[in-house]
Amino acid sequence: MFLNYFKDFSTKKIVKNSLSNVKHSSSDKVIKTIGIIFDESYFYEKEALVTELIKNGIEENDIKILVFKNKIKKNEVFDYPVFSNKDLSWRGTVDQKDVKDFVSEPFDLLINYYDTEKIALLLVSHLSKASFKVGFASIDKRLNHFMIDTNAENYKVFMDELFKYLKILNKI
Repeated sequence: MFLNYFKDFSTKKIVKNSLSNVKHSSSDKVIKTIGIIFDESYFYEKEALVTELIKNGIEENDIKILVFKNKIKKNEVFDYPVFSNKDLSWRGTVDQKDVKDFVSEPFDLLINYYDTEKIALLLVSHLSKASFKVGFASIDKRLNHFMIDTNAENYKVFMDELFKYLKILNKI
């Protein structure tokens, strides 16, 4: 118990320090590939969100999902790659292959679909090679290029606002 707390504290410090060195680069790329990071402890409607993306002209093959769960049971089977706090190392890295593959993918858009700060989610979002990151306004402002002020339960509002501003920014 104490070691987990110390590990979280250590990782949080590493992530917060690395966020202070973030340099946002502007990209004029049109969005074709999308990565989504979900926190399954608060939002269960992954398929509905993906359906909204498809309705707005994104190909289903161009959408990749990574799901965070607080606790993963031994015999649990998932449709998407899943990670938890146990996959974090003491040095602020993630050693799981699915997460490494997701992070190294150069998405045109990364949707950080979580509205509570959890160190594992912040770390994976920060490590992502995505050129444009979108998330909620309640998360650290240095992490995302664009923030939407709503909560995770209102996915339709989030998607409407997202695509409204992506059109304004000539990203779609």
